[in-house]
Order: sequence, then structure tokens, then C-alpha cells
Amino acid sequence: MSELDAGAENSLNPVNTQTWVNGRHLVRCVKVIQETHDVKTFCFVSQTPILYFFKPGQFVTLELNIGTEQVMRSYTMSSSPSVPYSFSITVKRVKNGQVSNWLHDNLRVDDELAVHGPIGNFNCIDHPTDKALFLSGGVGITPVMSMARWWYDTNGAVDMKFVHSAQTPKDIIFLKELELIASRIDNFEVSIICERYDIGESWHGYRGFLTKELLQLIASDVLQREVYCCGPEPYMRAVRAMLTDLGYDMSRYHEESFGETPADAIEDAEESAELAQIADELPANGFAVEFVDEGMSVTLSENETIHAASAKLGIHVPKACGMGICGSCKVRLLSGEVNMEHNGGISDEEMEEGYILSCCSTPIKDVSIET
Repeated sequence: MSELDAGAENSLNPVNTQTWVNGRHLVRCVKVIQETHDVKTFCFVSQTPILYFFKPGQFVTLELNIGTEQVMRSYTMSSSPSVPYSFSITVKRVKNGQVSNWLHDNLRVDDELAVHGPIGNFNCIDHPTDKALFLSGGVGITPVMSMARWWYDTNGAVDMKFVHSAQTPKDIIFLKELELIASRIDNFEVSIICERYDIGESWHGYRGFLTKELLQLIASDVLQREVYCCGPEPYMRAVRAMLTDLGYDMSRYHEESFGETPADAIEDAEESAELAQIADELPANGFAVEFVDEGMSVTLSENETIHAASAKLGIHVPKACGMGICGSCKVRLLSGEVNMEHNGGISDEEMEEGYILSCCSTPIKDVSIET
């Protein structure tokens, strides 16, 4: 066989590609995009080919070392699994935000970090429709952008109305791409609402805030649409009130509230200190929680979580969301029984292997835990 033939044969060998599954993965940053003055998109790939298939709207949890501290933080993926060999997160710099500021100031191309995921119940695969209404505020645009990109890239037969609220025109994330999608397909309509515009800025779109009347003007058939909503809690609370007033079937309403609390690290430290102070005051009729690796145990009162037990003993168990969403606080239950009220942060396979999420698990018997 000639060298030319050998080269041709090798070039036709299939790529050994793995499929992304929920767990811990090492990834490399390959691109950083400045979306707005305070928003960046970070793009990641694996060292070996991985098909990053996930459900549009899901999120990953970043495992970061900031100073001497390991910090976990969850971010929704803004990219679409229709571009399968990489994924992206889009992060807004938050005043006093420990992680968002670190990412903006320190994460560079070729840097490596670990991520956990993908996970999350807020997605358009588990809640399909042929008529979608996307409602987003600020950086809450990221999961619904992933959904819109997915249906656009896959030529989905979905009538989409995309309504986004921003503070000013310079704060609109993905504006050019939204306008491009709207110009290329007739089943996508974008409406942008700016709270205000600054001196020197021009804006010809909607101004003010999203109201019930404006929502009906933009989407007169709102009662016939599946609603996907993400943004700050006050924004989503207002949306829920509008839809309820309109008589909307709230079983068709889906929301995600994900982002960084500016003082997360401080709050975690304060919580641990408070729990340590009351550790000696616990009632004797609770349930014993033993951490076998550390050889330590504590008694919990009713409704206290396994993560609270670890904090009282000074045992570090990572925690990001505190709501059973991100999966970063996973530990193994060796004996006993707990009540776990999670929100999609753990798979059936992991539960079969004995894993629980410590942030949302309360003991109903004496338990022993492996961290």
C-alpha cells in the first residue's frame, strides 16, 4: 500500500466520539466573546471529542478554584446542542459577584476547568409545543436563547414569539442574532422592551416594562402558547401575576431562576458559623447523621438537611444552588433513609447507586454518609 493510500485509509477512520452524560468533566475554554459591556460568553470543548448533547434550557455547574477556596456555581448553557462539539455559557458581571467577576477577569482561552452536568428540568424537550412564547429579562435570556437556537437550527415547526426585557439598548444580549433569525424564518418574531435609553442612544422599540396589556399586544394568542420564562425573581413574579390575571393555564408555564447571588460566599460562611453556634443546642430526639470518612456525627432536629449537618461539623460539601437543581452537593447514603425533594439535580442511576443531594435531603432515620 502506498503512502497516499495509507493516508486516505486513515482519513476515513471514524472519530471515536463519546456522548455527554451527567457527571464531572474537564473542559477547555476555546473562545471568549464580549456580548455587551458587562456580559461575556465562554465557549468550551473537551480534550477528546465529546458530543455535547443536552436538552436546550439545561445548565452546568462550574467547579472553580478562586484563591484558596473551591467554589461551585451553576450557569445555564446559552448554546444549542445542534452545535454538538462545544457548549457555551453567557455570564453577566454582577456587582460584588464572586464568581461572575472572577470569570470576567480571569478565565482565558486555553484555561481548563471542571464542570458538572448537564442537568435541569427547564427545557423544551420535556415540554414540547408547536406554539412557544419566550419571556426573558436580563441575562435570563440564556436558556430561552438555547431553545430558540435549537428550533431554528433543526428547522422545528414551532411558531415562536421571543419577548426580551433589558434596561437599556446597550444591555440587549444577542440582539443581532435575534434579528438575523427573525429575518430568515417567518415562524420567529422578536420583541425587545427597554426600560429606558440613555443620552446619545436611539431606540425605536417598546419602552418601559412588560405589562399585561403589552403582552396581549405582542402575543394576542398568549393563552394558546406554551410559556418559557427566565429572569430575575421580581420579573418572573410579575409574569406569573399577568398570566394568572389573563386566565392562563399555568400547567403550561415553565420557568427557571438561575444566577449568582452577589454575596454567596459570605452567606455560606455566615450560615456555617450560625449552625456551628447552635450545634450544642440540638434536641436529643432527632436523627443521628454520621460522616464515616471523617469519623464525626451530629444529631439533626426536624426538617434539617444533610448539608446542614456537614456545616455544623465543619465538613466541606460543595453547594451551589441549594435547591436540588445543580447536583454539586451529591453524597452517598450508606445506611438509613432520607426524604429527598430535588428538582432534577440527580439521575435515577445515581439514586440507584445510593447517592443523594445533601442540600435537599432530610433524614427520617439515623443515617451514615460517605462524602
